[in-house]
Amino acid sequence: MTISIGNDHAGPEYKNAIVKYLEANGHTVINHGTDTFDSVDYPDFGHPVAYDVESKKADFGIVICGSGNGIAMTANKHQDIRCALCWTVEIAELARQHNNANVISIPARYTSIQQAIEMVEVFLITEFEGGRHSNRVNKIACK
Repeated sequence: MTISIGNDHAGPEYKNAIVKYLEANGHTVINHGTDTFDSVDYPDFGHPVAYDVESKKADFGIVICGSGNGIAMTANKHQDIRCALCWTVEIAELARQHNNANVISIPARYTSIQQAIEMVEVFLITEFEGGRHSNRVNKIACK
């Protein structure tokens, strides 16, 4: 799989650990994130990830900021993006199963790096259940 990842100044350590995990498991990573703790604007890193997923350049996206909210809001401005803010493995799994999420947002200030890796792992292996959830998901975009 090809995974696009982006982060602001709250997430360089998270991004680096996740990229290491992804590459060790044979995934290709497109890195749009900052590598410093200098203050930056999360939309500058969330939009490129959303573009990669929208254009099918990437299969999934991962975005990281302090609360996970701002960068998730940014990604969700894109019509074909369903970005889920996740803080537990169970929520990451449900985001895929029930919402067919294609981007996961991780709150770096409220999860551990190990939790983040576990959420990414579950997010990537979990299939969308379809069925009754398909009709709901099809109503999300404002097209």
